[in-house]
Amino acid sequence: MNHRIISSLCLATVSFLFQPTAEAQSTPIAKTLPWKSPAYAKTIPATMATSRPEAGVEQGWPLWMKHHQNRSQWVAEKKVDLLMVGDSIVFGWAREGNSVWKEFYEKRNAVNIGSSGDETKHMLWHFQNGGLAGMKENNPKVVLLMIGTNNVGIPELRGYDTAYGILALLKEIHQQLPKSQILLMPIFPRGKNAQDPRRMFNEEINKIIRSYVDSQTVFWLDIGNVFLNEDGSTKKELMPDGLHPNEAGYRVWAKAMEPKIKEMLGEFLSHRKPLPWKSA
Repeated sequence: MNHRIISSLCLATVSFLFQPTAEAQSTPIAKTLPWKSPAYAKTIPATMATSRPEAGVEQGWPLWMKHHQNRSQWVAEKKVDLLMVGDSIVFGWAREGNSVWKEFYEKRNAVNIGSSGDETKHMLWHFQNGGLAGMKENNPKVVLLMIGTNNVGIPELRGYDTAYGILALLKEIHQQLPKSQILLMPIFPRGKNAQDPRRMFNEEINKIIRSYVDSQTVFWLDIGNVFLNEDGSTKKELMPDGLHPNEAGYRVWAKAMEPKIKEMLGEFLSHRKPLPWKSA
């Protein structure tokens, strides 16, 4: 099956999946969010769960499988209040951002299961093969999700296929960890400037996934501008390669995210002093 046929099939599938139902069109106020249903199509590349890397990468598959096993074990053995899920940008908290992680998250029962190079289909495989099983009895308070920059996508779909892969991840998280709140973050700016094709592609994805938010179970936090200059160019002192934050970048990220993390973890309430009139 050639690329053009695959693209046509994916376009038809995704167009159907994102077509509003007659009921939804006639009832604009009552909105049923798509992640509440566990079902999703597994017929497009973004949702065809698979381990990685694909054949031909020397020693890559055993290393990825070991990482899969380690991540599954971490969440089973530890108390997890904050779970971070994503690709190399999230994984980087364990490398370039490690000192920042220790400062902000080490004492907060946080676990990072980011995986460098992962697309949505790879994280789906991790979820479907026990990656979240260790937390089913004790759901994290917060699951942070940011992924999608590695998805190649089909240009004709303008980001809808990757967005649907992110939706599938939301469904898996919500079904397996129903008590968890989910902090959905848009894909960070990519490339040197606003004209970078990959940044423009990611912005299309971000516009779509914003619609998944209800601010009750799924929340939204967009801090991408902290990595940009006024002209839209990437701050080299925070993202030297135009994609991955360095240590300073992770510190800026942590500080920008801190109020929302505190809110979702309930730390504002736990630190609030009792009012004097409440004492007998």
